[in-house]
Amino acid sequence: MPGSDYAVVAHGLRKRYRDTMALDDLHLAVQRGTVYGLLGPNGAGKTTAVRILTTLIRADGGRAEVAGHDLRTQPRLVRRRIGLTGQQTAVDDTITARQNLVMFGRLFHIGKAAARRRADELLHQFGLADAADKAPKTFSGGMRRRLDLASSMILAPEVLFLDEPTTGLDPAGRREVWQQVSSLASAGTTVLLTTHYLDEADKLCDRIGVVEHGRNLVEDTPDGLKRRIGNERLEVVAAEPDDLPQITALLNKAAAAGTEATVDSTGLAVSVAVTDGVRVLTEIAVELRERAITVADLGLRRPTLDEAFLHLTGHSSTAEAVK
Repeated sequence: MPGSDYAVVAHGLRKRYRDTMALDDLHLAVQRGTVYGLLGPNGAGKTTAVRILTTLIRADGGRAEVAGHDLRTQPRLVRRRIGLTGQQTAVDDTITARQNLVMFGRLFHIGKAAARRRADELLHQFGLADAADKAPKTFSGGMRRRLDLASSMILAPEVLFLDEPTTGLDPAGRREVWQQVSSLASAGTTVLLTTHYLDEADKLCDRIGVVEHGRNLVEDTPDGLKRRIGNERLEVVAAEPDDLPQITALLNKAAAAGTEATVDSTGLAVSVAVTDGVRVLTEIAVELRERAITVADLGLRRPTLDEAFLHLTGHSSTAEAVK
């Protein structure tokens, strides 16, 4: 297994639920101080992997270390060094935000005074100081999730596991959580998150592991995964339908080897895969001007992580199945 540069390492993890093989020889290596995204369609084994790595369930086979401790022989030491935020918030709606954090501190056997100090630190860190004496039932979804994250940080864990942390949040709430996760990683916390929001993984993750049927499919950076599906594309939207043939001919000359332009006659758009996109864009713009061809739009479009996921797995990241 990798050494001390890695906060989470796993080799050959296996887990079966009756007739379903949830994990089948899964491997992981998460560098310290990074955000690692575990992606896959529903049913890929993401949540099972998190439950094993946080000692909630035992693997049927394989080995793993978290924060330098063996998962099977040193589970208590693992628990002291990790935090977990599950898919459902764990806060109590009937007591205040501060009381929630003090309660979690006491559950972790922190003295009352120390628990209060830690609660106040976390309320400031997560931007909840003004709401400290309010009940979470009055909070927005993003605020509730931030409080949930704060509760998982009571012991300042080395490794924080987030299982679909923004499910059900509106865009503003998701951005609030993203900001906090980025801040935690910048401060040195290693974060392993599962998500089916591809924009979330693109925004937060240093590296992404794509799994399917409990097995590793591919691992790379977000940009690396996008590059696997091909070049960026140059797209030109014509102002007049009569100009489509000329635009198509121009883009075919600029096309990457082995490709040709695709034409959307309804949207008056022509696009083509290109290499050295900025240079090609500039040349096409000059040539369009010289030919007096007016366009409605002209630009480069990079592949999205969603397109990369579809290319790798053959289906959407939200395809329904058992987790």
